Amino acid sequence: MTGWPAEVREVLDASGWTSGRKVNTSRWRAIFEETGLVMHDAAEVFLREFGGLTVNISGPGISCSRTPFELVPELCWGEEDRFSEWSESIGRRLFPLGELDHGRFFLAIDEGSEIYLVETWVAGFGRMPHALEHLILGVAPDVVDDGYAPA
Repeated sequence: MTGWPAEVREVLDASGWTSGRKVNTSRWRAIFEETGLVMHDAAEVFLREFGGLTVNISGPGISCSRTPFELVPELCWGEEDRFSEWSESIGRRLFPLGELDHGRFFLAIDEGSEIYLVETWVAGFGRMPHALEHLILGVAPDVVDDGYAPA
């Protein structure tokens, strides 16, 4: 991806990203496929370019605080049921991307390249490339499902 806003590009560069970056995703594919979470094409494309990055940001953002995140899918290991259940609930195939806010939340991507915050509720940061910009610039995600089902 080229054409990142300057501030986003600076953060990505400081995190170890380079244009044309190619990460081997086979390990992430293998560990999650054993549990029934299949890496779709959007996850493959995203992780090939951004997998393994740790983005250390903080401070005020546009509509929420800038929060550090790690794009390391194995940080979601053991939470496969959460991703499967939310996939079924929202009708999108979520694949784990890593953690937000030092493990307070998980990150996932669907087959349409939308990035989500996943917890006991789900919120969307939008589709790539805007989703990554939103994460870096501190744009609050939109709640997709608050996890509350009235009786």
